[in-house]
Amino acid sequence: MTLAAFVPHGQNQKGNTMKRACLVLLCTAAAVLAALAHPASPALADDRVKIAVVTHGQSSDSYWGVVKKGVDDAAKLMDADVSYDAPQTTDMVAMSRMIDAAVTQKVQGLVVSIPDATALETSVKAAADAGIPVIVIDSGEDQVEKLGLKLYVGTTSYFEQGVLAAKKMQAAGVKEAVCANHEPGNLVNESACDGFKKGMDGHADRLEISLDPTDTATRINAYLSAHPDVTGILAIGAPPAANIVAALRQGGVIEKYKIGHFDVSGETLDALTKKEILFSFDSQQYLMGYLPIVMLTLNAKYGVLPTKNIYTGPTPITAADVEKISELAKKGIR
Repeated sequence: MTLAAFVPHGQNQKGNTMKRACLVLLCTAAAVLAALAHPASPALADDRVKIAVVTHGQSSDSYWGVVKKGVDDAAKLMDADVSYDAPQTTDMVAMSRMIDAAVTQKVQGLVVSIPDATALETSVKAAADAGIPVIVIDSGEDQVEKLGLKLYVGTTSYFEQGVLAAKKMQAAGVKEAVCANHEPGNLVNESACDGFKKGMDGHADRLEISLDPTDTATRINAYLSAHPDVTGILAIGAPPAANIVAALRQGGVIEKYKIGHFDVSGETLDALTKKEILFSFDSQQYLMGYLPIVMLTLNAKYGVLPTKNIYTGPTPITAADVEKISELAKKGIR
């Protein structure tokens, strides 16, 4: 309906003009009153909440791919604008720059892993000092209070997991063992080997390997040949564990060793069923990606956030769990 419809027939042009002006003023006043009655909240504006995720693990990795799946699913659910960045290799300088870039972009939330506190402290603290709520995942729990961050979502410390792994090895009769670290220089992984050695009462060596199957086979076979007393192997991740199992299978010696590892994958679940692997610790890393995005979005909108750390593991995996977890692994959730 136009304004002219409100003007009685026979009115002169001046009257029409006055009528129209009054109606325009009335409409404007109504709009102003409506806006005052229902003010737009900055936190609930049409713009999506912007969150940055910076980790030391590439999404192509089987472990970090599950984290990324959690991030993506939560971003879709919460309708948040979320980026995921990680250096191509374990590179703390590159990671620091990514965190600095997130601060420059004035994100409303930051999710980080902290595998090397010394290298990342300045950048992470700068984010917190800029008023950006920071949630730590996977590694760096001890930095939350120190750097003024919000909370940690992940497993208990790798050191504690290393101790627990050693106790399981000893219970299975292992007297000499080795901790195979596929990320040399990752201080969190190193702490797992430290805990493993402590739990083994010093009877645990360490071996640097990689994620390359051929390179891993060469290194593990050479090490075991030179150390015949070693019967236990701890891998700090599912991909290196799968590579070790494959190497020992090919060599026809897998029955000689008790193998344990952190995290799960389809290959290691299969090996667990065949009793080629003694134990697996599930980190439930899907939750590490999912929960922070949900929490930071709600924090940006409503100012709410949990006050304590959230532990996603370690959850011991047994053969009875394999079928269910295998189905979830196919979906990228475990």
